[in-house]
Amino acid sequence: MASTPLGFINKNPKLYAWASTLALITIFYNIAEGLVSVFFGLEGESMSLFGFGLDSFVEVVSGIGIWHMLWRIRNNGGERLDRFEQRALRTTGAAFYVLTAGLAVTSVIDLYRGHKPESTFWGIVISVISIVSMWALIRAKVSVGKKLNSQAILSDAACTRACLQLSVVLLIASAGYKLTGIGGLDSVGALIIGGLCFREGKEAFEKAKAGSLACTCGGSCGTTEKR
Repeated sequence: MASTPLGFINKNPKLYAWASTLALITIFYNIAEGLVSVFFGLEGESMSLFGFGLDSFVEVVSGIGIWHMLWRIRNNGGERLDRFEQRALRTTGAAFYVLTAGLAVTSVIDLYRGHKPESTFWGIVISVISIVSMWALIRAKVSVGKKLNSQAILSDAACTRACLQLSVVLLIASAGYKLTGIGGLDSVGALIIGGLCFREGKEAFEKAKAGSLACTCGGSCGTTEKR
């Protein structure tokens, strides 16, 4: 049974232009967030904020693949991934795995040494801004995805929820340390961020293998569409 190019059930150039704009906003937001988070993470010796910033940079690669996909769907139709998009997903997956390993090792060492960050103030500020921003992006992506009847765009919105989860973890770890002074909270937060990165990496590889983005983050992506 042939698959239907879902993105073209309801053709609307303005909606596709808006979807592409949302993808670009996500890319540039993640670049800015990554730079600020890595800088203040290093300055405040906060591993959870530093890891959060590195995650943002990996999300940029994924975002570029999504933007390319939207451009292609708008011009050619079909939501199955092309080679560039599959390569972007594999690169994203590999980067997430490397980030997971680095955060796991560093966090365990910090826990063993009883390391305490100098400050987690910026972790609180950045996480709150990120929560608000991701919430707004999710709403916008879900709205345009439903109007276009595009499972790929709705899946992108679901992946943005994963970024929201990371922001919540950062907020809890940063605020927890600020309130209690327990240094281990920052390290545990970094470990949890690493675990979420591993999940994102696994999902990226599954999507690349399936050749489709039309699945929900956190769910099964291992099945391929029938041709």
